[in-house]
Amino acid sequence: MAMVGLFWVTADDVYVGSPPTAVGGCVRLTSDGLEAVDPDGSRAWTWAELRSAVVEDVPTAGTPGRVSRLLGSMVSAAVGAFLGEGPPEMRLRLETDAGQQEVTAYAAAAGGYEAREVALSQDLLARFVTGTADPRALGVWGREHAAEGTPRPAVRETLLEAWARARA
Repeated sequence: MAMVGLFWVTADDVYVGSPPTAVGGCVRLTSDGLEAVDPDGSRAWTWAELRSAVVEDVPTAGTPGRVSRLLGSMVSAAVGAFLGEGPPEMRLRLETDAGQQEVTAYAAAAGGYEAREVALSQDLLARFVTGTADPRALGVWGREHAAEGTPRPAVRETLLEAWARARA
């Protein structure tokens, strides 16, 4: 498994935010669209049904105090796991022909996400919606490289840029 921007990539699946939580919540991307799963069930949208998809409330990291925030996040995550609390929530706001929908995605980055990776991830997600990029590119990379773990920041940015250029 590897985190690249706002995406969690495994050999089998691609998620916005974290993979399924202890209660089963996640947002999974496929070549057909996205699926939101939570304890109350699941909802799915095809890419053609979506006008836009934007991740909001993304916890971001900054250079000052990064180590202390990382340690704090790790302690919070450990305490949260002990108390049965999940990771920080993000909102995935979807615009469809039927109106606006909102689903919960869970942050996977301890200490928050880097601003550049967030921007590149938002761009890539928008390209999935318009059909100018394909989530299968992330899946191909995941099958070949996810077992190696999360790449360094510069590599993650390069991957996000390359995936945005990959044609659907």
